Amino acid sequence: MTSPLISCIVPVFNGEHYLKEALESIRAQTYRPLELIVADDGSTDGTAAVAAGYGEQVRYLFQPNAGPAAARNLGLGVARGEFVAFLDHDDLWHPEKLARQMARFQARPDLDLCFTHFQNFWMPDLAEEKKCYQEHPLSKPLSGYCIGTLVTRRAIFEKYGNFNEDLRQGENIIWFFRVAEQGAITEVIPDVLMHRRLHLDSQMRRGRSELLDSFFLILKAWRDSQRPRFDKTDRPLSDLPNRLDIDSTPSR
Repeated sequence: MTSPLISCIVPVFNGEHYLKEALESIRAQTYRPLELIVADDGSTDGTAAVAAGYGEQVRYLFQPNAGPAAARNLGLGVARGEFVAFLDHDDLWHPEKLARQMARFQARPDLDLCFTHFQNFWMPDLAEEKKCYQEHPLSKPLSGYCIGTLVTRRAIFEKYGNFNEDLRQGENIIWFFRVAEQGAITEVIPDVLMHRRLHLDSQMRRGRSELLDSFFLILKAWRDSQRPRFDKTDRPLSDLPNRLDIDSTPSR
C-alpha cells in the first residue's frame, strides 16, 4: 500500500543562515513520500538562493512580508499532500519524526492532529543565556501546541479554516483552540522529535512587553471567535481554557 504524501511547509523570513539545515533535516526523514515547500515571507537576504540550490526538490514561493500566519497559509494553498507538517526555517526535526507520527495515524484512523515533545537549544553566541537556563524547564523536553511538532490532515484546514493572518503572534494557539473545540482529535506523543533553535535573531526570543501584548491578542482573538456562539450571554473569562500552552521562551 502506498504511503500518503506529507507536504512539509517551511515559512521563512531572512533565514539564509539556517534554512539549509532545516531543509536537510526534512530530507533526512526516514518517511517517504514528502513534498518540500518554502514559503518566503518577503526575505531580503539570500534565502531565495538557498532554496534555489535544491532545484525541483523544493517548491519556492514568495510573498511581500505579511507575517508567519500568511506564510504558512501560502504554503497550504499549494500543498498536495494528504498530510501537512510545518518547520520554521531555524529549527530541526529528528530523522524519525514523521515516521513515528504517521505510525500513530495508522494506529488511530480517527486521529486528526499529532504533536510531539521538543527541545530548545542555544547557539554559541547565547552561551550566557544557556547557562542561566540550565536548570530551568526551558532546558528540558517540552510539550504543548508547538507548530513545529505538528502533523495533521490537510482536510482539517479545509474543514476549520487556515491560520488567522491578522495576528503576527499567537495565531497557532488560536487555530489549535478553534479546531480542538470543534471536535478535532489530538494526540501528543512523548518523543522529543523537534529541536527549536534559540539565537540572537530568533523571533521566538521576544521581549517581555511583546509577550504580554501577544497574550492579550490571543485572549482577544479567542473571545472574538466565541461571540457568535454567545450573542445573548457573555461568556465569563473563567470559562476559557485554563492553560494556553503558549511556547515560553527567554526574553532578552
